[in-house]
Amino acid sequence: MADYAVVVMAAASRHCGAARVSAGQLSEETGLPAPTVQKIVTRLTSAGLLRSSRGVGGGLKLARPAAAITLADIVEAVEGPIALTACIEQGRAECTLEEACAIRPHWPIVNEALRGALANVPLTKLAETAN
Repeated sequence: MADYAVVVMAAASRHCGAARVSAGQLSEETGLPAPTVQKIVTRLTSAGLLRSSRGVGGGLKLARPAAAITLADIVEAVEGPIALTACIEQGRAECTLEEACAIRPHWPIVNEALRGALANVPLTKLAETAN
């Protein structure tokens, strides 16, 4: 879902400053099925990345400038916290190596590096058209 969310947000950002856009329009522009776009839009709106309004003139808009929205924001909106492994979270231990794992103390560093890399990619960059 994260990859589709990036596609939807990039399409929405191209409408920035213009009239609001509907989920149906985003579906047409991206080629994604309407139910998928609606599900993604709901998550992105709940996460505060999109703003939705109903009625005449209603639709979707970015909740903040595209430059202030990152790839990390989008991924976390639909997938939750960014991590290569969830074993470091309390109550999420599903690994048989948990008690003897020498790498477990280092996962937070790895996960933060991954999140930091994604946080350095602004939506404006993702919305650029390729040459």
